[in-house]
Amino acid sequence: MLASVLLDECLKAGIDFFTGVPDSFLKGLCDELYGRFGTDSAAHIVAHNEGGAIGLCAGHYLASGRPALCYMQNSGLGNTVNPLTSLTDPQVYSVPCLLVIGWRGEPGTKDEPQHIKQGAVTLSQLDLLGIPYRILSPDTTEDDFRGLFSELLEALRAQKPAALVIRKGALQSALKPAYGNGAAMAREEAAGLILEASGPSDCFVSTTGKLSREIFELREARGEDHRRDFLTVGSMGHASMIALRIAEEKPDRRVWCLDGDGAAFMHLGSLPLIGRRSPKNLVHVIINNGAHETVGGMPVCSRALNLRELARAAGYPRILAADSPDSLREALSSLKAFEGPVLLEIRCACGARANLGRPTTTPLQNRDAFMDFLRS
Repeated sequence: MLASVLLDECLKAGIDFFTGVPDSFLKGLCDELYGRFGTDSAAHIVAHNEGGAIGLCAGHYLASGRPALCYMQNSGLGNTVNPLTSLTDPQVYSVPCLLVIGWRGEPGTKDEPQHIKQGAVTLSQLDLLGIPYRILSPDTTEDDFRGLFSELLEALRAQKPAALVIRKGALQSALKPAYGNGAAMAREEAAGLILEASGPSDCFVSTTGKLSREIFELREARGEDHRRDFLTVGSMGHASMIALRIAEEKPDRRVWCLDGDGAAFMHLGSLPLIGRRSPKNLVHVIINNGAHETVGGMPVCSRALNLRELARAAGYPRILAADSPDSLREALSSLKAFEGPVLLEIRCACGARANLGRPTTTPLQNRDAFMDFLRS
């Protein structure tokens, strides 16, 4: 079904504000929103995380009396539990909000390991939260959709949240926005230069998405094993906290956190905690392409927010930046003279190789090999 039908029905029903965090299953909706409204307008805001998006929806309703739409991957339901139970719930402020949720890891479908558990419990989570839902499938007709949408509107009129759960391929868009940022250096090239600059005892914690997939394939191309790398395939935004505690437990090793801008903004409170703890052996790399590139390319919430100044204010003693292979080599070379925590922001282009593969080891194999390396 075309995402334009969903948006048109929302607007007819008085749902005129849209916010959330992009998901690949919702790319059609995200493309439609970007094409119609941009990403930072009166009608559409890309939020820093899904819980914050629920707060925006609540604020919209309190100010206008009209419900809003909040879109997310089902993994983002965890970020919404607090505001859904303590803010929008009928037993608290009874705020209507339409949730549009991409159903990654649906039972019976093939997906990545980090989605399996969440996919299995998505519907039961909504049941537990008391949120009525309807499922949109690729074969749902427009007439069928209007019928189930009217049922969800009844819940919104009763001043409570309702959800539309989206199966893979259910939402399409005729709009094909040209996402991008004008940067020249590929993320995979930057990751390769970082691996070249690392020492044999260094370890890596990489964030969820294509960056971890690129790290895995770079190790393969270099003829190396994967025991030095913890590939955080889920838990978006938490790689820096994993790396922080590893750095404190293993002060004799240099620990690299390979983060993304969208992930860093999702839980920005990690920066001042790292600054306060000040592990001398931590290098916090943020790959900044200005986009949720792994799930389609929608720009992140930051716009022109200066990551380096944020890190400086958070207490990082050393801030570095690079936007080309030469400037990255220079920054990496200078690391030898500095104690951490170091923030290294690398501006990269959007996009990845079309033939980029996925890790061939399981998360448990990754965990065990990494822990064995840390003990060695």
